[in-house]
Amino acid sequence: MLTTNDAALADRLRILRVHGSRTKYSYEAVGMNSRLDALQAAILRVKLRYLPTWTAARQRNARRYRAMFLENGLNRYVQIPEEDARRNHVYNQFVIRAPERDALRSHLQRAGIPTEIYYPLPLHLEPAFAYLGYTKGDFPQAEAACREVLALPIFAELTEGQQASVVAAVAKFYGHKITF
Repeated sequence: MLTTNDAALADRLRILRVHGSRTKYSYEAVGMNSRLDALQAAILRVKLRYLPTWTAARQRNARRYRAMFLENGLNRYVQIPEEDARRNHVYNQFVIRAPERDALRSHLQRAGIPTEIYYPLPLHLEPAFAYLGYTKGDFPQAEAACREVLALPIFAELTEGQQASVVAAVAKFYGHKITF
């Protein structure tokens, strides 16, 4: 815990504790994720014993997504993550790349499918790194990735039916017929 009667210092510390951000996905400084309180720590202590099971479930869901996308030929429209040969990926996110990402995201949202964009702005364009002097166009691959990435639901409790609905909605967006 930190206390201060200096308003400017308090403001700076609040920003630093949330990755250096006042606004989601806009970073003014290099910060950290430092928001754990005692109650959260107690809950985490209990939840940690379930982590291997949850990780295995997300890995299963990633394999299932991959199979569904490939079996239905949707890899012609979107890029899916490759299989992790070491099998230690925890799949906190399952991120596809779609050239028409924003339209696809809107379509999925209308279908009741939540998605997220991690991260909409490449690091070299974040205010926290402005001092480095990079500008738009300096890292075109990073900029393209930020325009195309879309995280699909991957939580441990996600059912096969829910995944099929996600894949079907992606297929529908592209006007593609699927086989399940």
